[in-house]
Amino acid sequence: MTRFVSRNILITGASGSIGSALAVTYAAPGVTLILQGRNEARLEHVAQSCRAKGARVELGAFDLVDIPLLQAWILGMDDTHPLDLVIANQGININIGSDGQGEAWADTDRLLDVNLRATMAIAHAVLPGMRRRGHGQIALLSSLAAYFGLPHTPAYCASKAGVKAFGESLRGWLAPENIGVTVVMPGYVESEMCDAMPGPKPFLWTADRAARKIKQGVGKNRARVSFPFPLNFGTWWLAVLPAHSSLKILRWMGYGA
Repeated sequence: MTRFVSRNILITGASGSIGSALAVTYAAPGVTLILQGRNEARLEHVAQSCRAKGARVELGAFDLVDIPLLQAWILGMDDTHPLDLVIANQGININIGSDGQGEAWADTDRLLDVNLRATMAIAHAVLPGMRRRGHGQIALLSSLAAYFGLPHTPAYCASKAGVKAFGESLRGWLAPENIGVTVVMPGYVESEMCDAMPGPKPFLWTADRAARKIKQGVGKNRARVSFPFPLNFGTWWLAVLPAHSSLKILRWMGYGA
């Protein structure tokens, strides 16, 4: 794939922990950042930090589960700022609850809309322009939880496994057209969502550290950016080992339901 400088960068979920850190990390003179998020006040705060570093900023404060609105907004931005790099970063999490009662379907339905359906919709919206121009880069935020489902968070793990498979498929399809696709698989990163997740959180990273790692990997068009080591290596093994062995390991680590 021919490398090029990303000047017009779209980031969804930019009012969250990793998203805001990514925006500030990419902010620089000559860069236009197009930032989406639900929290307008946080989004404006991120925009101010990015402008202070010399970047131009366009904002979209809306809920991206409204797929027609999301795709229309992306297409409008692509018309005025042809997109070089798109980072589908949005994500939410739910869990089975402290007493193991399970995940409510309404919550599961919304999670799938945010984590998986919106991610696919973003790719479908940006690809026509990138293919027409003959270059582009897409980064999709999955998770190390995509390797093997954790007992506490079945819907989240399923959604992130879907993002992983979708991104891997896109990469194989689009590589001949000079469009790179990177699947990002973080472990635990400091955020409100991470704090709310049950279970231990080994090798916790700051959002700034995660953003630097993601930017480095995406810039090299890595197929997969996973961190931190050795948690990424261990979760990969969970997918390789027999399922009963992986479940025993998870229970031993404190992830049993």
